Amino acid sequence: MFGIVGTVADNEFPMIYDEVVLEGEQIVFGDKRVAVNRGTPAMIAAAVKTLEYMGEPNPFCYLVGDIGDGEGSKHLYRYLIDHFPGSSLKTLAFHYFQPIVSLFKRVVAAIEEMPTRPTLIADAGIMYVAKMGGDASFFDLFTPDAGELAYLADEEAPHPFYTRGFILQDENLVPDLIKRAYQHNNASSYLLVKGEKDYIANREGIIEVIDSPDIETLEPIGGTGDTLTGVVSALIASGMDIETASAKAAKVNRLAGSYANPTPATQVYDIIKQIPRALEEVLGD
Repeated sequence: MFGIVGTVADNEFPMIYDEVVLEGEQIVFGDKRVAVNRGTPAMIAAAVKTLEYMGEPNPFCYLVGDIGDGEGSKHLYRYLIDHFPGSSLKTLAFHYFQPIVSLFKRVVAAIEEMPTRPTLIADAGIMYVAKMGGDASFFDLFTPDAGELAYLADEEAPHPFYTRGFILQDENLVPDLIKRAYQHNNASSYLLVKGEKDYIANREGIIEVIDSPDIETLEPIGGTGDTLTGVVSALIASGMDIETASAKAAKVNRLAGSYANPTPATQVYDIIKQIPRALEEVLGD
């Protein structure tokens, strides 16, 4: 079973742990609906589209409302601490989540009590808290952008706000930042770095660079990094190895963006709708 953990930017949204379905531009849990715009909902929608293509069941999601004050995240952390030890999840992807080290350490302990250790994927806040707690290497895949990678590469920064200025969030410095993150044990087993070029790397170095199609009009569209995390997580959950899934997902995400013929008015769901076509292009041969 494939699990996704994340938050919805609405403090009124209750804690939900259920299988998700995608209906039009909304993800649906029972009588609860969430618009697919960006963040965790966009990641989930991209994962669902990918799983449908792969003939796999929809993910089981653990979600809570949190607009940044951390209250919702605290409730969800505690639920995971109590319920992960008996879980049969095979793949587990963490998305937007408030980084609270003390609670996260207990989640790590709960994962270690699972009957079988799942493949662990993280984006956004969970990458931050994994680094803060010294647990980055516990994860199998991180999906940072250049700015998030700069934080991972700064061994002294206790929080992203304190990433030192000389460690620049520059696309051209990504290879150096990858090397530095691994030198200080602040990276997962694999990295999929999102940006103008997408880099797949591990401790041995850069494995592959994906840079086409290069669609400049995608840059201002929020949520394209979230969709990439959703696609790669779903491919891994479908049984693909991390290295292959990362390269395929990067190609799929770029093609889906190209097929959407993006303009300044394009929304992330316009790209998500193109994921099956892109998957057919990348995996169908």
